[in-house]
Amino acid sequence: MSFPNSSSSPRFRVAIVGLGFGAEFIPIYQRHPGAEMYAICQRNEAHLHEVGDRFEIGTRYTSYDDVLADPKVDFVHINSPIPDHAWMSLKALEAGKHVMCTVPMATTIEECDQICEAVARTGKKYMMAETVVYSREFLFIKDLYLKGELGEIQHLAASHPQDMDGWPAYWEKMIPMHYATHVVSPCLGLLDKRAEYVSCFGSGKVRDDIREKSGNRFAVETCHIKVQDSDVVAHIWRFLYDVARQYRESFDVYGTKKSFEWTLVEDEPHVIHTAKKPEPEIPSKIEVPDFAHLLPEPIRMFTKTIQDAEHLSFVQGGGHGGSHPHMVHEFLSALAQNRDPWPNATQSANWTCVGLCAHQSALKGGEIVKLPAFTLK
Repeated sequence: MSFPNSSSSPRFRVAIVGLGFGAEFIPIYQRHPGAEMYAICQRNEAHLHEVGDRFEIGTRYTSYDDVLADPKVDFVHINSPIPDHAWMSLKALEAGKHVMCTVPMATTIEECDQICEAVARTGKKYMMAETVVYSREFLFIKDLYLKGELGEIQHLAASHPQDMDGWPAYWEKMIPMHYATHVVSPCLGLLDKRAEYVSCFGSGKVRDDIREKSGNRFAVETCHIKVQDSDVVAHIWRFLYDVARQYRESFDVYGTKKSFEWTLVEDEPHVIHTAKKPEPEIPSKIEVPDFAHLLPEPIRMFTKTIQDAEHLSFVQGGGHGGSHPHMVHEFLSALAQNRDPWPNATQSANWTCVGLCAHQSALKGGEIVKLPAFTLK
């Protein structure tokens, strides 16, 4: 989707809600030809004005209700803490605003259903801002797959180990599989299919204070996903506390012709395995190219920039693979074309509910749990 820089081209006014990680998106919207970086919202008034002054944004709110009451706001980009995602999304949709919201969509199946129902009823657009499926690694693998270089996909695997000690206190209440979209999304997104059912096991145990706050005893949750209308199964695993492992958001793809394996150590090369070569020549280390060329020229620079390198999302997170401008461009393109963004509401719900259903399965010793019917639409 191109956005010619003219008065007749569509421009949508955005209000960014939450200015920790959310501040990363301000300069992207300011340079995107299809956006007007209109307003910011933050409960901490001092931080609100600090960010507003830095980026020269005049419209500032400390109240989310005031954002939604502003008729000039076309959509909200929600970057608030996880417990706020569902109710903020629902209030925005009911107020007639489109919604882009960071992951996960919600923390209960019921909330995911309510958001999907609200989207269907209001006709507003919803996109879960899942970074992994717009990272350069995913775009590279998807390009190989669409070109036929991987052959038939035989298996998918993804892991997201991350030590959350030192993060905001609400993370101590989080269950590993309730924050699983970073590993679910690349597996289902590559095939562009939905999860049908899951089986998950819990392993090990977290310390008592984390168990008491979260209600979860498992240190690690590991899940198999049955992909709907496919003979492929994906394996994912997550942990948040009490396991010795460097941060890693990995995605491995095993095909008949080539396979991609994520590096075991951050900042080292990934590996491509090519079938039918002499054994020593099968693996080769590769540098994944950037995909900024897919974007409008004014925002291409943001695939390789970080505004706040000290934010915990980037200390552990590697800059999210250059995904931020791609997500912004996809949502604005969807608004301009009056189409569903990718992922849309029901797909976002399916990706989120995989983890929610997985934890149910773990509590039942690995029993199969089917994904809700509303996520398969």
